Amino acid sequence: MLLEIKTFPNKVLKKVSVEVEEVTPELKELASNMLETMYENKGVGLAAPQVGVSKRLIVLDCSENRDEPIVLFNPEIVKGIGKTIGTEGCLSIPDIEAKVQRFEKINIKGLNENGEETSYDAEELLSTCFQHEIDHLNGVLFVDKLSPVQKLKVKKLLAEMEAQAIQ
Repeated sequence: MLLEIKTFPNKVLKKVSVEVEEVTPELKELASNMLETMYENKGVGLAAPQVGVSKRLIVLDCSENRDEPIVLFNPEIVKGIGKTIGTEGCLSIPDIEAKVQRFEKINIKGLNENGEETSYDAEELLSTCFQHEIDHLNGVLFVDKLSPVQKLKVKKLLAEMEAQAIQ
């Protein structure tokens, strides 16, 4: 089932998500629906707050053939190495892309869709995707992490989105 993607300035995007205590059938279904929604919208990642659910759940698929979905509950970065700057966008902030600094490589842990502990060593796009989606769980948007120059470039667009939301 396709879910509605919440867009900026929806307040759910700025809330810190709560930890998942148990991976239930309902949460598995949510993860499945999130993957379907992500693929349909041509995204590479989606966090539960983006569909209005303040739970620590992310889904992503950064594979070339879009056939390696990852579902992770309570994701946590264990270690970050190096720095990289790349252009990012977000399904919750359509039509805006900007350069964001991230860890180059990360080790991440969490629970898989069966509630089992799992971990990933990620680099390049996968590393960026994990970090971007975890930021959502902490109420942080990629535009919050921009350099002052980058913020100036997107400020007008964000103000327009806020004005449209008020109407």
